[in-house]
Amino acid sequence: MTSLTAIYDESLLQVFFVTCILGGGAAWMAGHTLANNWRSFAQTFFYLLLLGAAVRFVHFALFQSSPFSLPAYLADTAFLVLVGGISWRLARVKRMVRQYRWLYEQSSPFTWRERTQQTGKN
Repeated sequence: MTSLTAIYDESLLQVFFVTCILGGGAAWMAGHTLANNWRSFAQTFFYLLLLGAAVRFVHFALFQSSPFSLPAYLADTAFLVLVGGISWRLARVKRMVRQYRWLYEQSSPFTWRERTQQTGKN
């Protein structure tokens, strides 16, 4: 608990609301949308860095916290990259398996594999 208070100068309820609920929801939608539009993860990562700055601005605008706190920005952005990355990967796997169903099958929630060649049944 003391490590979080060292990073953030606002209450943990405010951090949960802005970073987890608002920022996490936006990161989830961004990752999903970028994966469905065939964008690379590098491009998704860039947008999530920008989203981290926007989340810091919301902390500043609503709760008068420091907008230029590097540890808070890094913590917020790490959470957003985690959520957005998971969303991006889940959407990419679903898209690959659905769009190329004759080539790929889902092997886990985060991976796909090539379909095995089935012999024709007479």
